[in-house]
Amino acid sequence: MRLCSIASGSSGNCIYTGSDNTHLLVDAGISAKRVEAGLKELELEGSDIQGLLITHEHSDHIKGVGVLARRYGVPIYATEGTIRQMKSMSSLGTIDEGLYHVVHADEDFFIGDMKVEPFAISHDAAEPVAYRFECGEKSTAVATDMGVYNDYIVEHLKGLDTVLLEANHDIQMLQVGPYPYPLKQRILGERGHLSNESAGQLLCRILHDNIKKIYLGHLSKENNYAELAYETVRLEIELDPVDYKSGDFDIQVADREQCSGVCNF
Repeated sequence: MRLCSIASGSSGNCIYTGSDNTHLLVDAGISAKRVEAGLKELELEGSDIQGLLITHEHSDHIKGVGVLARRYGVPIYATEGTIRQMKSMSSLGTIDEGLYHVVHADEDFFIGDMKVEPFAISHDAAEPVAYRFECGEKSTAVATDMGVYNDYIVEHLKGLDTVLLEANHDIQMLQVGPYPYPLKQRILGERGHLSNESAGQLLCRILHDNIKKIYLGHLSKENNYAELAYETVRLEIELDPVDYKSGDFDIQVADREQCSGVCNF
């Protein structure tokens, strides 16, 4: 399997995962041109993508969906609530009804040789989900846009080889920053985003000896920066009573503008 962040941040998200035979994208919140450029770095084309899995309908996750669907006929997988919201958005243009495939949290399905496991997350969207993927003995997950996490989330993220996990904001930067008060409350709320500290604490719940790579993603442009996210998460691991140290793991902050390297596992 492979995992690669083509782009990840508050301004746009698109993550590739796949096997030798199956190629998938989680979200397309950047332009189709940027998606194509990212795929080219992976020696793939838009026509190679067999499924576009949408987490929720916010623009930083669906901006390029319409163009990709029309250009390549890529099947779109999303929950009923997400699809309903997408269909109401004129910005996506006309999408062939036959390309939509409804998924349900906790109901697994296959695309090629990849097992897809959607699971519910807490975010201010119609019916948001995150995704876990398995192929043979290997597994990965893309989990962002979560206001909170709980034992249910932890269970879906256990035993992974790789993961892309949200580290959206530094709480202090957000609190003293320029955002209006209602928006600050939304981000900090139970249907908002995970802070760097929360990301580190969640990560401590799912660390194990064989995890190969950890990407920190969906960083806020205004309320976070890469070094701070990395150091905060690293410190949470150091402070946790588990036996692990942050140096035991390959942790990388996913770039908002370009591909963040490919992890083969």
